[in-house]
Amino acid sequence: MEFPGAEPTRVYLHGLGASSPAYYAAVATSPALAGRRSLLMDLLGHGISDRPADASYTLEEHADLLATALSAAGVSAAEVIAHSMGGSVAIVLADRHPHLVSALVLVDATLDPQPPGVGLSARYTEEQFVHGHGRAETLTRVGPAWAATMRLSGPEALYRTAAHLGRGTTPTMRELLLELPMPRTYLHPAGAEPIGARVLTDAGVRVVAVPDAGHNIMLDNPEAFATATAAALKA
Repeated sequence: MEFPGAEPTRVYLHGLGASSPAYYAAVATSPALAGRRSLLMDLLGHGISDRPADASYTLEEHADLLATALSAAGVSAAEVIAHSMGGSVAIVLADRHPHLVSALVLVDATLDPQPPGVGLSARYTEEQFVHGHGRAETLTRVGPAWAATMRLSGPEALYRTAAHLGRGTTPTMRELLLELPMPRTYLHPAGAEPIGARVLTDAGVRVVAVPDAGHNIMLDNPEAFATATAAALKA
């Protein structure tokens, strides 16, 4: 989804099993953020994007394919707003394709690998998830709100993306973030300070609490999210 407007372009990225139009359309057109060219991108295997069963769905592949799409759209030096797993992809994008990113706003983004025994790949094999009962059980377990977008994701895409997100990158997403040169902001729900917040701030990452919100900040408190994001991009 694209909203026309002034440059630089703003690129919005969703989390695992989500879709950017569903999560961002309202805030991207709010008074605080409207007026910029805005691309609400669905990553490979998610939303309305293609769902190839033979893709690897690593964070690096997501970032590289996103870079190809942005370049084809004439984007450079974009302001990237990215939620959860999308934040991990955005960090990798900024590291591998720095000319495409002028600023990062990470929304309760995943910065670290998961502990052993956590996530889809610990609960199911890929065969069980894709061809067995795993996908249906997961859609029931996550509840109707998340399932509404998760059901649009290709089963291979969902499983492999979750598995690679759990493994993380080398160096880790956190380590990459600390070394990035562009302005970086990390939005988190008030009362749930991110792990290692002091290290982030010492590296120049602005850590901003958003009140009255959980993990899905842009849905839980859209006005505060838009205000915090606009302030981060002006800082």
